[in-house]
Amino acid sequence: MKSFTTLLITDLARDDLRDAMAFYENQTLNLGIYFKDSIISDLEGLLFYAGIHEKHFGCYRMLAKRFPLSIYYQIIDDKVIIHAIMDDRRNPKLHQNRLLNLK
Repeated sequence: MKSFTTLLITDLARDDLRDAMAFYENQTLNLGIYFKDSIISDLEGLLFYAGIHEKHFGCYRMLAKRFPLSIYYQIIDDKVIIHAIMDDRRNPKLHQNRLLNLK
């Protein structure tokens, strides 16, 4: 199994992470911090496991371990590029529209 050296998070994915963290922090004090730590752990795991997930809308899709989120990414050379961190409770058409319009 190949391991990767670089994990890049696009601006949109960074916005997704920030928005979700704020949402969870508004639910319960410090839940946003726990959320962020959990997602970062999931993202770091991609350096070892990227490419084993099924593809959806042209990107690999990894399910977050502790929250109802999908992490969409692509592999280019030795880089794992995170394009979206999206809530699975939302309409799947939102995921599809956003990911199929990647440039």
